[in-house]
Amino acid sequence: MSTLTISFQRTDMLQIREASEVDFDKIWPIFQGIASAGDTYAYPTNITIAEGRRLWLETPRKTFLAEDDGEVLGTYYIKTNQAGPGAHVCNCGYMVAADARGRGIATAMCKHSQVVALELGYEAMQFNFVASTNEGAVQLWQKLGFDIVGRLPEAFKHPVQGNVDALIMYKWLVHDA
Repeated sequence: MSTLTISFQRTDMLQIREASEVDFDKIWPIFQGIASAGDTYAYPTNITIAEGRRLWLETPRKTFLAEDDGEVLGTYYIKTNQAGPGAHVCNCGYMVAADARGRGIATAMCKHSQVVALELGYEAMQFNFVASTNEGAVQLWQKLGFDIVGRLPEAFKHPVQGNVDALIMYKWLVHDA
């Protein structure tokens, strides 16, 4: 799988490449910041670096990072969502550094992940547990063709808003020729 370099927000160059073990030290501050906020991912807010590494780098099939001039601005993983008859559907998770949001990085990573998914033989992509209060992500995923196919009432315990719905979002990636 080759490295992808794309132009985003006119003056920046974003490179998306597969992450290696040594890259996790650069990913960890983004991961820890998002996990500790507790408002978008169902990870413990006090997650350890070892557990974060296992969940984000070791368990997924592949992990990628998005960087500009060596600075890691975002990261995503791709993994098989279910085994056996469900193995043709992948799951991804995306994280963008707080100071890099609003620059098109999540869009670029999601588009990249769909290409990677097809290269890896997946036919569809599913997001299992999107906090309904994460309105920016929900709108972006819908803009990129994902449908809300399920709603889990009050399944996400938001640190400020209390129990909110979690959404299941899905996109079929393979198009008939």
